[in-house]
Amino acid sequence: MIERKRSGLENGKAPLPGMTFQHFATCPSLGGRTNLTCKATPILPPDQLDIPAILERYQIERDRRLRPEGQDQYARADTLIDDFYEADPHMPLIEREPISEDLEIAILGAGWAGIQAAYHLKQAGVNGFRTIDLAGDFGGCWYWNRYPGLQCDNESYAYMRLLEETDYIPSKKFADGWEIREHFQRIANQFGLYENALFHTQITSLQWDEVINRWRIETNRGDDIHARFVVMCGGPSNTPKLPGVPGIDSFKGKVFHTSRWDYDYTGGDPKTHELPKLADKRVAILGTGASSIQAVPYLGEYARQVYVIQRTPSSVDVRNNQPSDPDWVKSLEPGWTTRRRDNYHHFAQFGFERGEVDQVCDIWTEINRNLAAQFDEEDWPELTFEEFFERREIMDVQVMDRLRRRVAEIVEDRETAEALMPWYSMICKRPTSNDEYYPTFNRPNVELIDVSQTRGLEQITEKGFMVRGQEYEVDCLILASGYEITSELSRRMGIKTIEGRNGLSLYDHWADGYRTLHGNTAHGFPNMFFSGLIQGGLNISLPTILGQQAEHIAYLIKQARDRGAVCIEATEEAQDAWVRDIRATAIDLTEAVKSCTPGYYNNEGEETVRWYLGETYGPGWFAFLDLMEEWRSGDHLPGLIVTQEPSASDEIQPA
Repeated sequence: MIERKRSGLENGKAPLPGMTFQHFATCPSLGGRTNLTCKATPILPPDQLDIPAILERYQIERDRRLRPEGQDQYARADTLIDDFYEADPHMPLIEREPISEDLEIAILGAGWAGIQAAYHLKQAGVNGFRTIDLAGDFGGCWYWNRYPGLQCDNESYAYMRLLEETDYIPSKKFADGWEIREHFQRIANQFGLYENALFHTQITSLQWDEVINRWRIETNRGDDIHARFVVMCGGPSNTPKLPGVPGIDSFKGKVFHTSRWDYDYTGGDPKTHELPKLADKRVAILGTGASSIQAVPYLGEYARQVYVIQRTPSSVDVRNNQPSDPDWVKSLEPGWTTRRRDNYHHFAQFGFERGEVDQVCDIWTEINRNLAAQFDEEDWPELTFEEFFERREIMDVQVMDRLRRRVAEIVEDRETAEALMPWYSMICKRPTSNDEYYPTFNRPNVELIDVSQTRGLEQITEKGFMVRGQEYEVDCLILASGYEITSELSRRMGIKTIEGRNGLSLYDHWADGYRTLHGNTAHGFPNMFFSGLIQGGLNISLPTILGQQAEHIAYLIKQARDRGAVCIEATEEAQDAWVRDIRATAIDLTEAVKSCTPGYYNNEGEETVRWYLGETYGPGWFAFLDLMEEWRSGDHLPGLIVTQEPSASDEIQPA
């Protein structure tokens, strides 16, 4: 079983015995309706499964996909595409003169982190900021990703932020990508966030200037910007990664990444999903993660021939997307989004409570939903943390078995069905849902190319690709190869140079693990604030994490301005104390993640693991919120150095 230092059950409590929970044969997608009961799913009992054999199969499947290169099997986008940071298929790049300016606040990124940072600064009465992003508009990954079939993989009511603040209800349970992108624009327009926004601009260097107490910001547009405060809002999916397959630069056909979909080549647009120009084209899509799961059905429908190149299959459950129910919308009361997000977090992680009903009811919440039904049915005794997790791991095996049986029920060709079955724990690869993906493999023009035996493609040629000595000729190669969610931080963050006091590189500072106070500030990097998966509370929804961080950062910046501070920075003592606290309370998933099939969750199976979720606060999300609220309740800013004048500092020791 998984070795843990301490359980991550919310509030430090195991679920109570005797939980009430209605359970039936199927689990409908609620689609915003509250008059349906979310039900436990039909799974085989443990005594009908050979669990030791299944776990052994997991390891066999993992081992035959391991590659000695680890993360180096992928290439940086700008090493293969010369104008990658200048190319934008969605909006033309407008030439402009370089900017030279002194700025109060630079928000680096315009996705969920950046737009929430701007919103909360506005709400705090702090203006004078500029949002800077490589994209042509707000949206982050929702700006870049416009491939056919793009939808939110999480329930949109819990995933999309600032819904009540903008008086908006998503049109359906899993919102389309274009709807989410339009919601970003709605937020930016409603709160005046377009003012001073600087798009189509890539940050290349950040260096702290001790003389002027400003961050010197350099960009690919020749800008020279001096910012008093910098808010780091580059998300984990901001830089595409490309497969480092030999010969990839020799292919003579069309090549593009799913986050740079070329509708001029395929025809159609993001809203209709029609791809009429592919009618005479042979298309290969490399990768079978979340993007590919959504795009493949449309490729299969429109292209002459489709090759789906797979190393590791995703788990794909029923989606059953539903429109938002008008009666449910009318019933909503203020604060509904917080309650919905909390419920989602409870069931997707470990904190469901007695009598609580799963409102989301999808693949993300199934394991705990089924456990809740068993609690009610069997009247379990009080469980220790270890006993609860043992039962949860057995339920994981049962749910993954159900997902494999779903493949066999839909895909007609037995060999193809077997290759599409996910043999790993759910923690190992992002779960997905889609109703058209598996049926697409019953089309005569769609072929699965399983490269698990060869650990990937052998070669890309001028005409196509090679697998086991056979060349497959194609007209178009679509790279669904994911993003730079790697342990090499410079690749993940996409900024070549980040240097604080005395030229200290952030990448060197974090080489052996993150070192922060609350995940937001670091000693040696004054007036720089971080967001993302670093050293904070973990919520199942990343935009929720980013919203909490944005609100806290806005508080810190306002406090600094109100105090007339020149600099604000974590003390080394407070930073080190937080690191010790994080690591003492952390859930130790190292061995579990290492045992997973290779992917970005475990740095492609490398021995040294910097987990993509960062180092999280073990007592849980709500405990972290309480901790931060208590930290802000006084007027002392414990653990921060507040410098009133350039020549003097007022150091406040950790509480």
